[in-house]
Amino acid sequence: MNKINRILFVCHGNICRSPMAEFVMKQLVDEADLADKFYIYSKATSTEEIGNPPYPPARRKMQEMGIRMTPHQASQITRDDYAEYDYIIGMDSNNIRNMLRIFGSDPDCKIHKLREYTAHPGDIADPWYTDDFDTTYDQILEGCKGLLKAIIPSHSNSMYTTYSDQDL
Repeated sequence: MNKINRILFVCHGNICRSPMAEFVMKQLVDEADLADKFYIYSKATSTEEIGNPPYPPARRKMQEMGIRMTPHQASQITRDDYAEYDYIIGMDSNNIRNMLRIFGSDPDCKIHKLREYTAHPGDIADPWYTDDFDTTYDQILEGCKGLLKAIIPSHSNSMYTTYSDQDL
């Protein structure tokens, strides 16, 4: 595999779910000795948190799970991001709608929800509202493992199933 796989994780504010997914995925590809084959980043659909670091409870959960988070500041997706990434992964249906509004369309079928790559398709729970970072982390980890398996089938847990975007 010579191609660099460019993944963009997207949520509403880019302070909870999408940076959690970004750093979980980075750790998974590091552990699989594939870091040189991936470029992974995260952004928001809104402008509400631009410039802010990840939400402290999200950082605490990541630290608890041994996931290293490097400095990160929330930023918003732009129309140009569509051409820059191979996989644009939203956390919920609202994110998908907002991405389609910003991008205009998805002619290359790059936009998916993270849980499409699991046996439990649906939305990633938003801990900003639920305050349940455990469930959100578990859903993100499962989704990232499934996404990695979809991209590189020989480097992931076989219990995860890939789903199409038919449920969006």
